Parts: sequence; structure tokens; C-alpha cells
Amino acid sequence: MFAAVMLVVVALGSVLFHFLSPWWWPPIASNWKYIDDTILITFWITGVVFVAVLLFMAYCVFRFRHRPGNVASYEPENRRLEWWLTVVTGVGVAAMLTPGLFVWDRFINVPAEATEAEIVGQQWQWSFRLPGPDGKLGTSSTKFITTENPIGLNPDDPNGKDDVVVQGAELHLPVGKPIKALLRSVDVLHNFYVPEFRAKMDLVPGMVTYFWLTPTRTGQFEILCAELCGVGHPMMRGQVVVEEAVAYQDWLDKQTRPVLADNDTAPANNKNEETR
Repeated sequence: MFAAVMLVVVALGSVLFHFLSPWWWPPIASNWKYIDDTILITFWITGVVFVAVLLFMAYCVFRFRHRPGNVASYEPENRRLEWWLTVVTGVGVAAMLTPGLFVWDRFINVPAEATEAEIVGQQWQWSFRLPGPDGKLGTSSTKFITTENPIGLNPDDPNGKDDVVVQGAELHLPVGKPIKALLRSVDVLHNFYVPEFRAKMDLVPGMVTYFWLTPTRTGQFEILCAELCGVGHPMMRGQVVVEEAVAYQDWLDKQTRPVLADNDTAPANNKNEETR
């Protein structure tokens, strides 16, 4: 009897904790409400099943508790119950997976009008690069990294001559404009995560990953690294400032552009698995 009561308490307590908990997502600041909706669908399906299983277990513990004179009847097969459970489980799994497939389709298809922005992770700091007036980012590679060229820009790529290298760990973005974030790591695995944006992605050494978003409201949002990247991981913080177009352009005009000397030993526009 006690075990059955405890199972009911756990089920009801879990539901109450969800509705009374002070912890929840911060207000969204991007177009990825689809991600919130998908998580909520999954949460409600798994939550209902969780409560149903606990209450069923409580019923079984109480209904079939030991009583003097009762003898168990061994009936290992119940085809009707098995088919019912198979169909319900299949519907539940499909209901959880299908919304995610639609969101993933949107997530990997970047709008043609999106502006590129490069995000570089390095133990334990963030660096950023934006295209210059030509609208194109120059290529880059870890083999070009030096003290004077810490993010490895290709000195022979003319598209990179006017790129904007952001000083400090603060990236500004215009509100209402789609942005394609190109992610690159020069050492270990990192993850670029702004909770208000919802969308995030790993920075994988040796390749360029990406995601896109459209900031939907102005404000200052903290950047976190969501991968355990070393002893300085908790300090790998930065900030994204989303602002109106006029303020963004004013900030952009104040940023510096790289001055790279020609490198005769490096082939022009060299592209390997690390090159952008």
C-alpha cells in the first residue's frame, strides 16, 4: 500500500513541480519558436506517458498486492494488449519525431538573403568576423594562424582584405535580418549557444559548421559555450547585441579591418577541410 501511494505522490509531485517551478526558458529573441513548439510537444507526450505509467504501476501494486490465500495466475501472452501497446507507442513516437523533421528542414535551409558572420572559438574566448563592403568573407585555415593573424585568415584571398574582425567578445547584429553563422574552432570542440536564440551548433575542429537565425528583438544576450572544452570552460563567455539598423551600422563603421601581408608560400584561395 505504501509503495502504491508513493508512486502516486511522485506522479502528482512531478506535475506540480513543472507548473510551480521558477525555472523556464528566457523569452525568445529569434525566429526559432518552432524549436520551442517541438520541445513542448515532446514534453507533453513523454509527460503524459510518464504519469500514466506511474499511475498504472501504482494500480498494479495495489490491485495485486499480496493477500493471504491469493495465488497468481501465470498468463504470459496477451496479443490484444501487445497490439494495442504497439499501435499507441508507434503513434506517440511519430508524433514526437514528425515536428522535429519539419523544424530540421527549416534549420538547414538558409534564406538566400542571409548575411554571413563567422564565429571562431578558441580556448577560452570568442572571435568574430563579418564581411566587408564586398559582402564576401575571405577564406581561412588553421595553417595561417600566427600571432599577427590569430584566426587564420588567408592573406592571399582578395575577398578577405576588407573583412571586419571584431575586437573583443561582443558581436552586434541587426534586428529583423537573417544571419548565417559560420562556426569554426582552432583547437577543441566548442558550442556556440545563446539561450534566447534557441538555435545552437558545435564548433568542430577541421570543419566549418553553420546555423542561421533572424533576431526578432533588440537587447543584450549572453553567449555560452555548451561543450566542456577545458578548465576555462565556465569563463568562455561573450555577448551578442541586437540593435536597430542605424545603431548597427554605426557600430560596424567603428570596427577594424585586417591588414594582411601577402604570403608567397601559401597558395591563393587554398581550400582544404578547414578552409572557408
